[in-house]
Amino acid sequence: MIKIEQIKKAIKSLPDNDFIQLRKWFLDKDWENWDKQIEVDSQAGKLDFFMKEVLEEKKEKKLRNL
Repeated sequence: MIKIEQIKKAIKSLPDNDFIQLRKWFLDKDWENWDKQIEVDSQAGKLDFFMKEVLEEKKEKKLRNL
């Protein structure tokens, strides 16, 4: 298996354009993982407190249009 230090060394040697592509890939992958986790948490009811809070704020007329 490739060690992290080898990967770091390879990344440091990349031309700027390749580094930019790799960075974009990492960011996209990170957001994809975040979206999946949000979906799992939502389906499990872990985010229900947000809806409760919003409905309470709406009832008390504390919300404002963006």
